[in-house]
Formats: sequence, structure tokens, C-alpha cells
Amino acid sequence: MPAHTQAEQEGRRSRMPEPVQFLPEMVEIAGPLHKVIQNGVVPRVTVSLMHLRAGQILGSTYFTIRETANLREMGEPEERITAVATWQDAAYYSDAERVALELVEAVLTPSPSGERVPDELHAKAAEHYDDRALWTLIMAIAHIGFFTPAALIAKPIPGMPPGQNYSA
Repeated sequence: MPAHTQAEQEGRRSRMPEPVQFLPEMVEIAGPLHKVIQNGVVPRVTVSLMHLRAGQILGSTYFTIRETANLREMGEPEERITAVATWQDAAYYSDAERVALELVEAVLTPSPSGERVPDELHAKAAEHYDDRALWTLIMAIAHIGFFTPAALIAKPIPGMPPGQNYSA
């Protein structure tokens, strides 16, 4: 009889099984993408704040729980974690973090005027980040984009580590 994960024992299940067993090539893509966004050019906290905001925008419990846990592990105060949804008027973020949050919102939110990232936003980001850091921010957003279909369709188990977050 196969061993059941803690999540399965608690009745939490994903919609689909672990994707790597069907597509082992995913590791060749996901691993280097993780490495890029953890290159130290942009603080890990900033990337996690961006990913938390992306999870909120996308309606992904998996992303929001994962990034909330990551931020807590990094020692971030609860006020900074819980205020991400209202970062525009919360006093807890640096100007650089604000522009990173603004970028992720711009990319993930449809714009009635067409262009999601106007020149003004790019210029504001360039005031705080050099080209390498901007590319790191772009890849942090791409990272969420890469995993969004899995998070929303396959529904991995929130709060479970990779490799243990699929049960079906």
C-alpha cells in the first residue's frame, strides 16, 4: 500500500498527479528559471512580494500560501505580508519594492487603454533597477507565468513543498 502524504491524510488533494512523472523535461526548464530569479541581483523578499501579489491577482491559493510562508521564513513582518494586496497605500514598502509590485500588476492586469506597461512605468522601474535587475524582475514575472496554468488547472496542494504538492 502506498504511503499517503500528510495532505492526503487531511483530505486535501490536487486535481492532477505530479507533472514531472509525465514531463521530466520540466525540470530542465524550471530549475534554471529558479536559478535566474535567485541570482541575488533582486532581493529574495522583493521576488516573493511580487509572487504573492501575482497569486492574489490570479486567485491562486497555492501561490499565495507558498509566498506567505516564504516571506515568514525570511522574517518579514506580518504587516508587510498582509498589506501586499493594498501596497499602493501601505507604508511598508520601499520605492523599489513598490515599482516591482506595480510591474507585476501591470503585466497581469488587463488594461482598457491597451498597453499594460507604459513607458512611464518602465522609466520608473529603471530609476530603481539596472538592466540586469530589470531582467531579473521580468523573469520573476515569467516564473509565475510559467507555473500559472499548473497552479490554476492542476491545483497543487497549498502549503505542501514541491514533490509533495500533488496527490491525484
